[in-house]
Amino acid sequence: MGRTLKKELGQRGTGRKSRKQEEPQPRATDASERPLHRVKKTLGGKIRQRIAKRKSGLKEVLKKRKKKGVIGGSDGGESNEDDQEQSLPEAISQKKVIAGDSEADGQGDNDGEDGDVDAITPAAMFGSTDEAGLSSDSEIADEFPSSSEGDSDADSVELAVEKKSKKLDKLKARDEKLAEAELKESASAPEAIYELPTAEQMVEASHDLQTVHQRIQEVIHVLGNFTKLRQPERQRKEYLSVLQKDLMLYYGYCEFMVTKLLELFPLTELLEFLEASEVHRPVTIRTNTLKTRRRDLAQALIARGVNLDPIGKWSKVGLVVYDSQVPIGATPEYLGGHYILQGASSMLPVMAMAPQDGERVLDMSAAPGGKTTYLAALMKNTGVLVANDVNKDRLKAVVGNIHRLGVRNTIVCSYDGRKFPSVMTGFDRVLLDAPCSGTGVISKDPSVKTNKNEKDIQRCSHLQKELILSAIDCLDATSRTGGYLVYSTCSILVEENEWVVDYALKMRHVKVVPTGLEFGVQGFTKYREKRFHPSLSLTRRFYPHTNNMDGFFVAKLKKFSNKLPAGIAEEPPVAIAEPAAQSDVSSESEENME
Repeated sequence: MGRTLKKELGQRGTGRKSRKQEEPQPRATDASERPLHRVKKTLGGKIRQRIAKRKSGLKEVLKKRKKKGVIGGSDGGESNEDDQEQSLPEAISQKKVIAGDSEADGQGDNDGEDGDVDAITPAAMFGSTDEAGLSSDSEIADEFPSSSEGDSDADSVELAVEKKSKKLDKLKARDEKLAEAELKESASAPEAIYELPTAEQMVEASHDLQTVHQRIQEVIHVLGNFTKLRQPERQRKEYLSVLQKDLMLYYGYCEFMVTKLLELFPLTELLEFLEASEVHRPVTIRTNTLKTRRRDLAQALIARGVNLDPIGKWSKVGLVVYDSQVPIGATPEYLGGHYILQGASSMLPVMAMAPQDGERVLDMSAAPGGKTTYLAALMKNTGVLVANDVNKDRLKAVVGNIHRLGVRNTIVCSYDGRKFPSVMTGFDRVLLDAPCSGTGVISKDPSVKTNKNEKDIQRCSHLQKELILSAIDCLDATSRTGGYLVYSTCSILVEENEWVVDYALKMRHVKVVPTGLEFGVQGFTKYREKRFHPSLSLTRRFYPHTNNMDGFFVAKLKKFSNKLPAGIAEEPPVAIAEPAAQSDVSSESEENME
């Protein structure tokens, strides 16, 4: 915007900044009362160009009329300003004739020098009804539309986007209504009744595992709402029989194991357990705090190309290894005793035991040494730690791990745990990781699916009852800091866990105390027809499908009297014929590295 030339003074007018400092003028409500430069500011760029073009055309017409005497008087006299203001609206009303360069028959008294378009006032430009033909608001709006109507193409683009957005919103609302109606219709409609296959159909489909898996899903769905979805002539046991056969066929379990799992888990959770048992658990290592810290160990292993993370908030020494460019069991850090490969679940009993400095601690079933070395690290190589195992061959791994990890407070011995009270007693704490059936570590030993039966479970249960009574007898109830027993197994069967602990509560002066573990599933207080002591809810169960670790059971007992209950014989129960040796059943869920 350039400065306008004041013809009277022959010099430039005030600049843009000077005009801003003028006294504020009241806003004109009518377009005819606004200054021309104010009107221009409210118009769009294209409209201003059109106005400028019309003004230039008006100049030419006025000049032509001046020459021909249309505006100026015939006698050459000067015209007054009132006549000039009346002639300009007449010229504007004849814009069509001006645009076509045709001459009009209007009258005017303007002289040549006052015909400059800059002298046109807003009142003359937007005259009243009597003076011009553009007086109505609609006509003015047609001639000079507002900036919102014709400002730029961006406004039209935004309007198109808004229209599309509104259209999409309407379509979305319609789809939501249709989906809601369909959901209500499907909920109100009766579900189709699944028909059980015949024996011939099951035999024909036995080779198609996809069909078997789909049938498992269908049967579980029917059993979840049996009263509405079952066939009228079918009973529940028939559906369970079909489900049991399909599970045996699809997952490769024996009939005994499938029956036990059906009794232990709800149907939906059962499938999760079976699927999780088919996948190997992640490799985990435990930092040896006697030689290093977990942060330093992690940095050293990451530098060697090992991808790892902390095992979880519940452990301050565990690390989970995702992949490694070097053998994780042959690194310089491993050989130097900075860590040991140990299952996540096998760390839990030691954490629950929480040994103190200077105590006398017994690990009754120590091989291969993962828990023993963890106990020594928590004790900071103080006190006395006795590592016992009935199998002398497995004790070689215990001795090797003790030397490699720098443990110096441990005595290694080999005795039958059932007779250990006759060898040594008076311990502050005892850890019994009892031999078991290994039903919690199926991913490591798939043979458990088929080689276990009722007799094997009863044999393990009887051995565990003998060992837990022996472990309790090794405790000193008068210990100031201890008197605690931690019982654990890598089995998920009730016969090897809650049943054994409940037996110990009846046979010795002990009570169940909290394990201190903040996660895990509570132990059973009732199982089928069995009813256990209510304090067994303080025990903890760990499953592959819920905690991503091997199946495990942990219970913590405190001995409060060294005397035997009335009517209880001093000798432990007599073993059944041909008892299984402790070395014949699984006693550790951790890897044997030696």
